[in-house]
Amino acid sequence: MAESTGDLGPVEYIQHHLTNLSVPPAVDGKVDFWTFHIDTFLFAAGLAVLVGWAAKKVGDHLDPDKPTGLQNFLEILLEFVEQQVKDAFVGYNPLIGPLAFTLFVWIFLMNAMDLVPVDLLPWLASFIGIHYLKVVPTANLDTPLALAGSVFALIIFYNIKVKSGLGFVKMFLFHPFAAGNIIAKILLIPVNIVMTIVEELAKPVSMGLRLFGNMFAGELIFILIALLPWWIQWLPGGAWAIFHVLIITLQAFIFMLLTIVYLSLAHQSMDEGH
Repeated sequence: MAESTGDLGPVEYIQHHLTNLSVPPAVDGKVDFWTFHIDTFLFAAGLAVLVGWAAKKVGDHLDPDKPTGLQNFLEILLEFVEQQVKDAFVGYNPLIGPLAFTLFVWIFLMNAMDLVPVDLLPWLASFIGIHYLKVVPTANLDTPLALAGSVFALIIFYNIKVKSGLGFVKMFLFHPFAAGNIIAKILLIPVNIVMTIVEELAKPVSMGLRLFGNMFAGELIFILIALLPWWIQWLPGGAWAIFHVLIITLQAFIFMLLTIVYLSLAHQSMDEGH
């Protein structure tokens, strides 16, 4: 834990653990828009491969009569996600269920990397010359915003597909305030445009920042606990880890549920939306 940091003081220790392995390398913890976080990408991609491998393994050995433990677990999880889709999604789209399941499992696994002791993987990486390593992809703003941005792209796509291009434009012109007469409608167009843009942009921003904020705060608390003497840190660290299991699960669930709800709204016609 803290003993592995050598001569680093508390501030330097925290900054060290909050610095990504990136290209180009961060200078004094500062990065620009074009910085590529290698550790975030590798851990996120590795967990995605793990999910795909587990799904293929279960699919290749699917046995309805004698299901394995992993098959039973995934079936329970699938039924849970399917129920959320049935409750929150209006209509039918074969993409929504698999998308919701993938987001929930993948985000949960990325969040769960926070439960790995904060010094373990950076310490192991130091043996191969890697001096900075952040292991929680969702504690990096890039990942939550990329996930939310992907969902936002689907929202726009289905808004246009269901409402048509003209209907999508009308949504900005006459929503949320739909007055009765033509003069009032025209006068309210500038207000509607601003309000609808804010409303739509708030969806991915709130989804991404909520996930990032919770995971960053959780990671920071683990780092602060690691600064304590090793014979003290196990009690608060263990208690926080147990509580954090609820947080990482809840954040994955909220992101999945908001995805279902927002895509459901995108599938509604203008008349249904009002």
